[in-house]
Formats: sequence, structure tokens, C-alpha cells
Amino acid sequence: MKGISSIKYMVLHAFIFGFGLLMLYPVLWLISSSFKPTILIFSEQGLWPSRTTLEHYWNGWFGLRNIEFSRFFINSLIICFFAIVGTVLSSSMAAFAFARVEFPLKKLWFAIMLGTIMLPGHVTLIPQYIIFHQIGWVDTFLPLTVPKFVAEAFYVFLIVQFIRGIPKELDESAKIDGCGPVTLYWRIIMPLCAPALITTAIFTFMGTWDDFFSQLIYLSDISKFTVPLGLRLFLDSSGDSNWGAVFAMSVLSIIPSLIVFFAGQKYFVEGISTTGLKG
Repeated sequence: MKGISSIKYMVLHAFIFGFGLLMLYPVLWLISSSFKPTILIFSEQGLWPSRTTLEHYWNGWFGLRNIEFSRFFINSLIICFFAIVGTVLSSSMAAFAFARVEFPLKKLWFAIMLGTIMLPGHVTLIPQYIIFHQIGWVDTFLPLTVPKFVAEAFYVFLIVQFIRGIPKELDESAKIDGCGPVTLYWRIIMPLCAPALITTAIFTFMGTWDDFFSQLIYLSDISKFTVPLGLRLFLDSSGDSNWGAVFAMSVLSIIPSLIVFFAGQKYFVEGISTTGLKG
């Protein structure tokens, strides 16, 4: 029986490993193609290139309308930084209020907030654009960062569920020591919510970094373009597209997301696994 269990264990892991390679194949093909000469990208079948070149990385970084691709990375990082700060602060404060503060119709407002999760973003796109256009925010980073300082329902729900798992006895002890609501939020609850906050920050970073549609709507000046919009510049609707540069810069654009995820992986897994243990 022990031998049969070992065989099942090996077969299961072999299946998972094979499935993982299958899921990684597009990424491996992307990396491989970024090192192939242009003529071999779509003609050579294998992942391992018969000839390699760094030309695509050079052309992608320096050869785009006299603007270095580093400008797009800087713009994306600026937007992501303010998006993370705004989302974490606003969502954590709203979550603290729903989880620890008593106020009239709290359950009703919480239900209404959760209902907004089901509202597609495209429904509010036109009204938002009209408002931002009237106040002169179009073609700036403001429409992409300022709304992040308004709590987002999904992250509020995630942090609320985490706070509900923190014993209320800590609140009572802090109040006896003279802590008010602000001090309780900042010095007691937030340090204990680090896994949920880091999870929120990781989700926000990845969502903002990969966001294409919103940035396409609000940004028109090439000097303000982000990484997704910068990648789009290599593609020509007439068919003359620099695919090698697209693949090379796409490989580089993946690196920040990988760094952020693996740096916070421990807290990310803890935040996801412990959220929702208490209702």
C-alpha cells in the first residue's frame, strides 16, 4: 500500500509539473522570441533559438520616437505608487469603520458597498471622463491616481474579513490605556493587518501596472505614456510592426510584477488564506 501511495504521489506531481510547463509555454515562447532575429520569430518552431541577438532589447529601449522606454517604466511606477498608497489608506480606513465602529445602518451601507462590486467599470466610464475633462484632468496622471483614494469595495471587504479575525479584547485593552479610534486604527489594527494590506498592495500594483484601457482613455501625450501604452507604439495598423521589440520590452515589463509578487509572497498567501475565517 505504501508503494502504491508513492506511485500515486509521483504521478500526481508529474501531472502538476507537466500542466505547469504547459501554462508557462506562452511565457517561455515570449522570452525565446525576444532573443531571435526578426526573420526567425515566426518561422522557427522550437523554443531554443538557433541564432540569438540582443538587437530587439536595444531597439525597444532606445529606438522609439526619440524617447527611451525607461520613461514609460517611470510613469507606470509613479502611477502604481500613488494607486497603492491611495487604495491601502482609503480601503483600510473604510474597513476599520465597518469592522470596529458602530454607526446607524452599518449593515445596509456595507451591503450597498458590496453591491458596487457587481457594477461594471464601463458603466461609469463616460460620466467619469466628462467630469475629469471638465476639471482639466485629462492627459494627466490624476484620473488614474486620485480615484484610488476612494475606497474600493473588493479591498474593503478583504480587509474587513481580516480585521474580524483579530480579537476585540485587544481593542478593549487599548481603550483602557487611552487609545482613541485613530490611535487604535493606526497603532493596533493596521500592524496586525499587514498580510491583508500587503495583499491589497500586490493586487493594486498588478492591476494598475497591467491596466491598458484606462490609461488609453486618459493619456494622449507620449511623454506620459505607461508601459502598456509604450508597447502599443511598436504595433502598426498597416502591418509593419516591430514584433521583436514588442517581445523584448514585454519580457522586461513582466519583471516588476514578478519582483513585487515574490517579495510579498509570504504575506500574500497568509492574507488570502486567513481572510474570511470569521464572518
